[in-house]
Amino acid sequence: MLRVEGLKKVFRSGESDLVLFENLSFTLKPGEMLAIVGESGAGKSTLLHILSALDRASAGDVYCANLHLNSLSQDQAADFRNRETGFVWQFHYLLPEFTAVENVAMPLLLRGDAWEQVEPEALLWLREVGLEQRAHHRSGELSGGEQQRVALARALITRPKLLLADEPTGDLDGQTAEAVFALIARLHREHQLTSLIATHNLSFARRCQRVLRLQRGLVEEILPESLPA
Repeated sequence: MLRVEGLKKVFRSGESDLVLFENLSFTLKPGEMLAIVGESGAGKSTLLHILSALDRASAGDVYCANLHLNSLSQDQAADFRNRETGFVWQFHYLLPEFTAVENVAMPLLLRGDAWEQVEPEALLWLREVGLEQRAHHRSGELSGGEQQRVALARALITRPKLLLADEPTGDLDGQTAEAVFALIARLHREHQLTSLIATHNLSFARRCQRVLRLQRGLVEEILPESLPA
């Protein structure tokens, strides 16, 4: 599903180079759920951006869905993101002037699909996340947990092969965060997703099948059960 080979990311910092990570290699099989942990600034978000073709690595290769991401043009990368990946950020980034169902529908509308075709699919995904009754509420009328569930439905309406989540529970209180993580885990199973979740919550990471830790520019795979509950 995903193959990363010798990945390196360097940022220019004044007169010197800041190596965020290098020689990062791993594979991800279809259906796996992988947690990425590490301190702030370790490169978790940057790695997810590279894996979704939002950013390019300084060196190394990424292969996903039979595509070599390094070789994609900007238009091809945008099409890859729209069709092959779903992305959930720490902040929901819902468009405030649109309703929940319109926000969920946006990825398909951007393809040029007609509203009459898209609306039933958007309502289906709102039902999947338990929010069909809130379909016609704008984002400001929803709670933080509801906003994040709408964002999750928006990420999955294209039925992507790969779900990328960057601290998806980071802005939520403990009880709401637990509910959102449980929802992600359920959708991962039921829709046979392949998922990468960057998280500071080690209890959540422990419940994933595999864990990668980014630390001081290096990456290592650790056993989920070695993390604190």
